[in-house]
Amino acid sequence: MARYNKIYAGPVTEVTPQVTEAPALEAITPGTAIILTGGEFEPAGASTNEKVYIAQDNYLAMKTVADAYDAGDIVLGLEMLDEQFFNVVVPTGNNVAKGAELTTDANGKFILAAAGNRIIATADEAFNNNTGSDQLVRVRAAKGHLAAA
Repeated sequence: MARYNKIYAGPVTEVTPQVTEAPALEAITPGTAIILTGGEFEPAGASTNEKVYIAQDNYLAMKTVADAYDAGDIVLGLEMLDEQFFNVVVPTGNNVAKGAELTTDANGKFILAAAGNRIIATADEAFNNNTGSDQLVRVRAAKGHLAAA
């Protein structure tokens, strides 16, 4: 995942996003969607209806976007605001067009939304992930509506 080296992507004129800190229920990869369950963060499930946070890179421990949080580590969860940009994990084999509506898979990674899925983010760039590994793609928060049939 070497395309970007930060999860929060700006704008630089905007105050950094609000952060919620909580222990990880299990291993969490920066750039994935996470939810709070019983006071702990866990990966968001497929097309989750919960409040979604984005797992920040653990810069406080001098870790990179490629370094996952271990279970029990304190995770930095970024609140998604629609005027801010985030770099989120898109699994290999996904072709994302600019403006594409994205939801989450079972691991909290961002995939194209199908009819009836909750739209969590909108792609701010086009990227064909045929790299053979998960990659970070720039997005903005969506309003949380459902994809049209």
